[in-house]
Amino acid sequence: MPDDHYTHGHEAPVLRSHAWRTAANSAAYLLPHLAPGLSVLDVGSGPGTITRDLARLVAPGRVVGVDRDPGVVALAGAAAAVSGDDAVASTGDDAAPSVAFQVADAYELPFDDGEFDIVHAHQVLQHLSDPVAALGEMARVTRPGGLVAARDSDYGALTWYPPSRGLDLWRTIYTAVARANDAEPDAGRHLLAWAHAAGFFDVTPSSSTWCFATPADRAWWGELWAQRTTTTAYGRQAVALGLTDEAGLATIADAWANWAADEDGWITIVAGEILVRVPEAPFRGGQHPDQKWWARRDEALTGVGAGGPGLPKGPRPGSSDTIAGAPGPVTGE
Repeated sequence: MPDDHYTHGHEAPVLRSHAWRTAANSAAYLLPHLAPGLSVLDVGSGPGTITRDLARLVAPGRVVGVDRDPGVVALAGAAAAVSGDDAVASTGDDAAPSVAFQVADAYELPFDDGEFDIVHAHQVLQHLSDPVAALGEMARVTRPGGLVAARDSDYGALTWYPPSRGLDLWRTIYTAVARANDAEPDAGRHLLAWAHAAGFFDVTPSSSTWCFATPADRAWWGELWAQRTTTTAYGRQAVALGLTDEAGLATIADAWANWAADEDGWITIVAGEILVRVPEAPFRGGQHPDQKWWARRDEALTGVGAGGPGLPKGPRPGSSDTIAGAPGPVTGE
């Protein structure tokens, strides 16, 4: 089982951004498929805000959130207890939402085959060195005819205004850190290929966006990323890898602050989405024998994490880049 390293870490600014997420703003593509009484597994549930929303939407169905980090699982469980979402027995309300959280790894889920109607993962596959294996494991615990749902952002498709050298530097460094962790920051565009590589072909692809452009949204998002750059695992990894130094991190933080203060500031974050209908007899064991999906691709463009066992992985462009401190102005000219 791969021992993956989470690029972001779980410091307060990261968890604050994760706790902003809801089923409405982060899983809208899945909502039409939810109904009372369904069972749902939320893989990589983090602080559990999406998980608790899903529990309310399928109540009285069973909902379980799993995450690899014990600390964040404890936080999610405490938040559910405060909200009363885990208190069906004590309330006696058969229609009340029921949700539980536990520690588990996406590659080895502690559940029986076909145990859930829907298995969901939000912003998880981009952090895994073998997303194909994870999709296969998610499908294993989904009943035949059920759904595996995944949504991941695509950093290469992210766009902002006005132009900013500092934010250009941020994306270059973030991409290099993620790929040094054998992760794929442009995961959104890979989701369909990963599903095919896992042997699944009844797949509905889609995309959606987050947009931060109002003064309040810019202030919140800009402050988050300024703090995430200078105070979290991502920034420390960037320095340890020789991609930048403390001055470079400060430059990026200033760029986020400058962007947030600009009344014309705009950022659009693009995410890919897939809904996989699990077949009656799911294919097991890596790539589908009849689907040489990688043969159509230049290996250099395949991207880190673009395949499971037996699938070629291309080089990691940018992973050896060395980027020193302040590169000049941090906003566009």
